[in-house]
Amino acid sequence: MPATHAMFQTIALVVRQNTDGIEESVDSVIDFLQRAGHSVVLEEQTAAHLGRHGVEVLNAAGIGARADAAIVMGGDGTMLGIARQLAPYDVPLIGINQGRLGFMTDIPLDNMLDVLAKILGGSYKAERRSLLEGSVLRDGEVIHVGMAVNDVVVARGAGAGMAELRVEVDGHFMYNQRSDGLIIATPTGSTAYALSAGGPLLHPSLGGIVLVPIAPHALSNRPIVLPESSEIVVEIVRGRDISVNFDMQTFASLAAQDRIVIRRSPHTISFLHPHDWSYYNTLREKLHWNEYPSGEGKLS
Repeated sequence: MPATHAMFQTIALVVRQNTDGIEESVDSVIDFLQRAGHSVVLEEQTAAHLGRHGVEVLNAAGIGARADAAIVMGGDGTMLGIARQLAPYDVPLIGINQGRLGFMTDIPLDNMLDVLAKILGGSYKAERRSLLEGSVLRDGEVIHVGMAVNDVVVARGAGAGMAELRVEVDGHFMYNQRSDGLIIATPTGSTAYALSAGGPLLHPSLGGIVLVPIAPHALSNRPIVLPESSEIVVEIVRGRDISVNFDMQTFASLAAQDRIVIRRSPHTISFLHPHDWSYYNTLREKLHWNEYPSGEGKLS
């Protein structure tokens, strides 16, 4: 049996559910890993979906205790879900793109085994990403806590009027804002909802937190990048059907005077990329920066 790289004895496999035809790709990854001498475990929801027998099944805590890395087959949503669960355990993540966009799942399906062989053999780029954590307080009592890789979003319901939010940073009043909501995003999340709302792109190595208003009533309400050490408090002044969500995991039915306290999480997540991976290549590909309008060509 071939010797495995010392860092990666046990590999967890996490697969997006309800993906047609995924079984063949999963089987090829499992067989490849086992032939290379790695121990393979399946995340419990993955195992329930696939019905694959003969492979050990672990929950997130078990993966955190046992696995040296986790391979995630899916889109960025699948990666977000498992990243939040594994963040306390510092398990590095390797993403195989089974979805449409793939900012975090960056290994193409068609040559995944070749790329995996190189990464698991020790040829990779490691990159750490920050997370946010938040608490919802009502009358001084914590009623909900959450963690986000991308963003924390406070937003009005689809049929409701504008929300009025009071924002403080490190105990200092920043503004009262009337808008459809507010996005508080990590550098990772700066390419997600925050970008579509007009926010800036933040390189993942930066330590900032970006605040992006959603359709603000006053055009002077602009995005702002805060230090990563900031504590941000968003208070609901008035509005109907306001909710807060952490990476689109919703806690609904916020009431006036509820406060959401948001800060950087002490946990981080680590992505393992192919050795030739570049953040700028990813941006260029995913945001179509390499495309030209019809009838135009490259500069000579």
